[in-house]
Amino acid sequence: MHSMDLGLLAALDVLLQEESVLGAARRMGLSAPAMSRTLSRLRELLGDPLLVRAGRGLVPTARALELGPRVREIVAAAEGLVQGDGARDRATLTRSFVVRTGDALLGMVGLELLGALRAEAPGVTLRFVPQGDEDVAALREGRIDLDVGVIVGMGPEVRVQTLLKDRFVGVVRAGHPLLRGKMTAKRFAGHDHVGVSRQGKVWGPIDEALAKKRLSRVTTLVVPSVYAALHAIAGSDLVGAMASRFLGQPAALLGLVTFPLPVSTPEITIAQAWHPRVDADPAHRWLRGAVREVYRTCLPPPVSPAR
Repeated sequence: MHSMDLGLLAALDVLLQEESVLGAARRMGLSAPAMSRTLSRLRELLGDPLLVRAGRGLVPTARALELGPRVREIVAAAEGLVQGDGARDRATLTRSFVVRTGDALLGMVGLELLGALRAEAPGVTLRFVPQGDEDVAALREGRIDLDVGVIVGMGPEVRVQTLLKDRFVGVVRAGHPLLRGKMTAKRFAGHDHVGVSRQGKVWGPIDEALAKKRLSRVTTLVVPSVYAALHAIAGSDLVGAMASRFLGQPAALLGLVTFPLPVSTPEITIAQAWHPRVDADPAHRWLRGAVREVYRTCLPPPVSPAR
C-alpha cells in the first residue's frame, strides 16, 4: 500500500487550488521542476492524472474535484493542530483580517467589530474591501478571509453561516408627499424611485411584488451603494427601499423617514462565508465568532412583514 505524508497532501491542496504547477510552486516556495515531480508522484500514488491539459492551462479531473474539499479539510485541520488553541495567544497575535462587505454593513458594525477584536488582540488589524464580483476565487486563494452579505452562487465548497434575517422598508425624506394619506401599493409605485445595485440592475424583489398587483414603478436613478442612495433621497422626492436593520442611524442623521412597504417581499438573509481551508484555524474561528456576536448584539430587530 502506498503512503502519503502531510507534505504531499499540502502540495496536492495547493495544486488543486492553483490548477497550475508554476502557481503552486510559487506558493510553496519550490522550483517548477520540483513541483512537477511532486505532481508526478501524486499521480502515481492516486492512480489518476489529477490535472490535465486544456488549451494553455490545466483543469482538474473528476477524481481531483472529488478529492479537493476533503484534502482541504485535512490540511486545515492539521494546520490548526500545529497552531494550537489561539485563545491564550491572542494578546500577542499579529494578523490582518480582510473582510469583503457592503458599505451599509460596514457602516453599522465596522467599528464595533474592530473594537471587539482589538479588546482581546491589540495586534490585530482589519481591512475591509468592497463587494464586486462575489465569486469564490478570492476566498479560495486567500485574498479575503470572510465574505459578509447576501451570499449567493458560491458553490458547495464554501462554508456559509447565517448572521441575521431582515426585510425591506421604504425610505423617503421628511415631508415627502407619499407620507400624506394612506400608503397603498399604487401610490408607492406612482413616485420615482432610486435603486441600489452594483451591477446597475433596475428590477428586483419589489418590482416582482408590484407586478403581482399589476403595478410597476419607474426607477430613475440607480447607484452602487446604500449611502449614495440615502443622500439622493434626502435631497429629492425619490423613494427608496432598503434593508431595515441598517437604516436606523444613517436615516436619522439625514432626517429620513422609513415606513413598511405596501407589498410583501421575501426575507433578506445576511451571512458570512469562508473557505474550508481555514475551518480549523483558531484565529479564523475567533474572527467568525466575533462577527457573529457583533451582528447579534449591535443591530435592531427586523421589521414586521407587510400585511
